[in-house]
Amino acid sequence: MDHTESLGSAEPLGSAGFPEASVQRTVEWVDTDASGHQHNSAILRWVEAAEAELFRGLELLDYFPSAPRVQQVINYTAKLWFGQRVTAKVKIHALGRTSLTMAFEVRGEACGTHDGNGDRGAVASFGTVTTAHVPAGATTAQPWPEHFVRAVRGDQPVSGGEAAAVTTIKERDSSRTYDET
Repeated sequence: MDHTESLGSAEPLGSAGFPEASVQRTVEWVDTDASGHQHNSAILRWVEAAEAELFRGLELLDYFPSAPRVQQVINYTAKLWFGQRVTAKVKIHALGRTSLTMAFEVRGEACGTHDGNGDRGAVASFGTVTTAHVPAGATTAQPWPEHFVRAVRGDQPVSGGEAAAVTTIKERDSSRTYDET
């Protein structure tokens, strides 16, 4: 995934060092519109399945009830057809004090063409999904808990607690920091 221009990054996503996950699915009839290619909503379902895989792998199941979407950007670049196998991949792109941005890509497996348009095997969509940390009972975004920051960064606890961990992220690479507050 290196859609750098549309994601506003100066470097390919693969070099950021944040965790990623992917899922494979088959485009089912319910995933298509009247033309036989994917409905726009199918992309987000597959991306959300990959997101769930990512956070299960990080053992951060407490993420889901406290991370509403605050922004979604989807670029549709090719069609996916009924019966085609697809891979949805998500990668954490930026970790802010109260927000998290994931980049995604959905790609269809090459298996011929449907109508001569050459869409099969291409990246069908890419973009970003940004969530904010709003724990139960809160009405505004709050800083991510220290265990969450450590798991996403893949490192050990930082002395000084949660604030020190977030400061370290900002000092290390301010280009990957996005704060909602």
